[in-house]
Amino acid sequence: MQTPEKATGTVADAERGNWVDRYAPDWLKPYARLARWDRPIPLLLLFWPCAFGLALATLDEPSRGFDVMALVLFLIGSVVMRGAGCTFNDIVDTDIDMKVARTRSRPIPSGQVSKRQAALFLIAQCLAGLAVLLQFNGTTVLLGVSSLVLVAIYPFMKRVTWWPQFFLGLAFNWGALIGWTAATGSLALPPLLLYAGSILWTIGYDTIYALQDMEDDALIGVRSTARLFGRRARLFIALFYAGTAVLWVAAGLAAGARWPFLAAMLVPIGIFAWQIRTLDPRDPGNALVRFRANHWVGLSLALAILVGLM
Repeated sequence: MQTPEKATGTVADAERGNWVDRYAPDWLKPYARLARWDRPIPLLLLFWPCAFGLALATLDEPSRGFDVMALVLFLIGSVVMRGAGCTFNDIVDTDIDMKVARTRSRPIPSGQVSKRQAALFLIAQCLAGLAVLLQFNGTTVLLGVSSLVLVAIYPFMKRVTWWPQFFLGLAFNWGALIGWTAATGSLALPPLLLYAGSILWTIGYDTIYALQDMEDDALIGVRSTARLFGRRARLFIALFYAGTAVLWVAAGLAAGARWPFLAAMLVPIGIFAWQIRTLDPRDPGNALVRFRANHWVGLSLALAILVGLM
């Protein structure tokens, strides 16, 4: 007997009634689901580091001005490259996804899209991402191309290390460096501090996300920081978030921020505190809500950096 997801083509871990399910043409739906266009929060978590880096460069040298067009290109690039990363991840993880209740209804394991079709879709997305990247300076182009190494190795990390979240952080926050170099043409201490803090942020929020799959992951042998930390997950997430806040503040100060930035940083720190205080590691629904709240962390940090221009 078919599950409702199998019968309708919907994906079990996507929000019910999302725009892809409701409005996308039938021929596009499997590919949109493959690229995760039906769930915008992780897309924004990839975009925000780009915005952080761009805003931090403006804070470092206000005379540059904030490049709105670069921000738009980063958003387009985030849509395309997040889709490419998810497509590649699903090609690699088909055998795992078929064994996990939350993921077996995804397009490849459910048979909506073949691996060959997914590979062609992956190539198309990468070419679109390259077209966006070529709008920037040479340093940014080199950094962008080099990020593909991190994207390529990430799907395999859950098989060989208990720290796949660390490798996700390396890949997902590369935009912090790209955002800075898009404005400056070179790297410096502030974006490196920003990048390091953002990696810790990703380890924290993706550990929360991985709490949803602990039982399935244990059965099939997939590793994660959620399984590694076990009952101490809340403590370790708190430590990663604390490190995130310290490094983000240090990045702002290194770029010349003053008290308005420090005052505005109370907002993302407060969201971190709420997540830790209310997290129930045994409740997948609770974990998902706290994970999604990190979009607001990203927005509040970007605004805090811009407030620092005052």
